[in-house]
Amino acid sequence: MNYSKVNNIVGWICFLIATLTYVLTLEPSASFWDCGEFIASAFRMQVVHQPGAPLFLMIQRFFSIFAAGDLTKIAYWMNVGSAVSSGATILFLFWTITALAKKRC
Repeated sequence: MNYSKVNNIVGWICFLIATLTYVLTLEPSASFWDCGEFIASAFRMQVVHQPGAPLFLMIQRFFSIFAAGDLTKIAYWMNVGSAVSSGATILFLFWTITALAKKRC
């Protein structure tokens, strides 16, 4: 196998491990911090206090659709969306580090 294929496979494995870890440890409802504000804002597609959050709110709105109208499951599915987004961050961080390391060598 060549470097690119191994790099892609290992990156996706890191994504799966990180996402699984985050999903297994997520909170089933809103916590005491800003999560409640983001959950309410994403569900209604409203404006929050922090700039740069529109993409996050659109991703969260997508995951709120998986609740299928059950208002008690919206926070859970949005937390799953946060877990998947965090796993994707690990994936892209891995690929960035390996790209920089390969360029340096």
